[in-house]
This record gives sequence, structure tokens and C-alpha cells, in this order.
Amino acid sequence: MERGLDHVVHVVRDLEAAGELYDMLGFTVGSRNRHPWGTDNRIVQTPGFFVELLEIADPGKIPPQEETHFSFGAFNRDFLADVGPGLSMLVLEGRDAAIDKLEFDKAGIGGLDLFEFEREGKRLDGVDVKVAFTLAFARDPASPHAGFFTCLQHFPENFWSPDLQRHMNGMEGVVGVVFTAADPGAHVAFLSAFAGMDSRRAVDGWHILKTPRGDIDVMSETLFTERFGVPAPGGPGLRLAAVRFAVGDMDRLRRRVSASRMSAEDIEGVVVVGPSAALGATLVFEAAG
Repeated sequence: MERGLDHVVHVVRDLEAAGELYDMLGFTVGSRNRHPWGTDNRIVQTPGFFVELLEIADPGKIPPQEETHFSFGAFNRDFLADVGPGLSMLVLEGRDAAIDKLEFDKAGIGGLDLFEFEREGKRLDGVDVKVAFTLAFARDPASPHAGFFTCLQHFPENFWSPDLQRHMNGMEGVVGVVFTAADPGAHVAFLSAFAGMDSRRAVDGWHILKTPRGDIDVMSETLFTERFGVPAPGGPGLRLAAVRFAVGDMDRLRRRVSASRMSAEDIEGVVVVGPSAALGATLVFEAAG
């Protein structure tokens, strides 16, 4: 089963400061939501994809990791403590959580329990709505600072909002995500099993999976820095380094980034806001189409 991109987790120390950063870059940022396991989030939506800004709000509520129980809160708490703010997890769309788990188990990348939860959300008009999800987790033991799961939404009509998908910077959707690794080829089998599809090699040290919604690139740290002009996050294993966004009007985007007074690189037609400005993440803006 091929799986497209669903969202990424950008874990930060201060959720309001992260929201202000994305707002300055011209994104529409949703209001604060609370999880029962000690984390809070705010959402930046595109059609079918979103960035989840995440804060460890109440460490005392975070359940521990167990042999077959993956603790979302503990993983992101430990990520923040070990490497600092940044892109911690890639989430793919879930169509049948039981099948996802079965495929992950058979491929040797699973062995973790399904997780179901619901919470109250709030629309831009202030109305409370219920959202619910089932998660199926995968794991790459060689990549302790990269998390992976699929997400099946049970009330998608309550989650997706056209109003939240209108952005002042002209962003229209996701192009893809970029992982870095010292040896990209060593992780291709895992990523292929996770996404349910084969990869292709672009050049030595660069592999691409073209999912139904957005690309998954895995590049050497050297190639990443050459392409985007910013440092790659260090290993071990895979690190989720960048999100690539499609923009309808690049001149409008450049004006917005310039007005934010953030450090940005303009490289071969793409605008890159690097990890020193974007709280450990690299945000890449490319012309749509």
C-alpha cells in the first residue's frame, strides 16, 4: 500500500514563539490544542498535509516508553533534550491502521501497538469540534532521532479547514521532505517499507521516493548542504532535515521573507530559511509546478 505524506512534527521549546515565527513567514497558524499525554500543538495546514508545531507542555503527564507501546510524548521530550528543537517525526497517511501495522510487522520495522485517541479541536470561528486518530508506528533502530508513523483520521471534516490553508506567503502545498544520513543507501529499505513503494537513485548519495503526496528525499549531509546552503543535522542514522513547500508567487514569498528580517538563502530559484532561523528546521520554498 503506497502512502503519501500526512504531516511532520516540528518540536520546539516555546509553542507561541514558534507560532510567531511561522506567522512572520506568512503562514496561517492554528490555535493551541492540548493532548492528554503532556504535549500541546498548533497546526499549519496545506491541502492534505500539515506541520505540527509541538511543545512539551506538562512533562509529568508523559507516559514512559514500553516494549510494544510507543510514547509520542516521551520520544519528542527526549528528542528536544538530546538534539534541541527541530523536525522530529515524519507521518504518512493511514488508510487502514491494521493493515499498516501488519505490513510494518512483516517487514521487520513494526512490533508496536496501534494507538487510538481523540481530542477537542477549535475552528477559526471558535466552535469546538471532535477529532480522532489511529496511529500505526514504524521504527528504524539505526535512527534514534527520527520517528515514523501513519495517521488515520476518523473525522477529517472536523480537522481540515480551507481557512487555515490560505497563507499570506502564497504557499499552496507540500513538495516533499528531505532526510539526511551519512550513508543514505543504508536506510532506503526502511523508507521503502514505510512508504510502501520503491525508491530511485538520483545520484550517488541521493535517493528519492515519489509518494502519492510529496517526495521523500534522503541525501548525504554533504549533498544537502551543497543543495540548500545550510548545515545538515547530525546523525546517527536518518534525520528529518527539511520541508519543501510549493509557492504560487515566488516574488510575493521573497517579499514576505524579507519583511520578516529572517536570514534566508536564495539558491537556484528556491528560498531557504535555515535551522538557525527556523528553530532547528530547514524550510524550503519552491515555485509551484
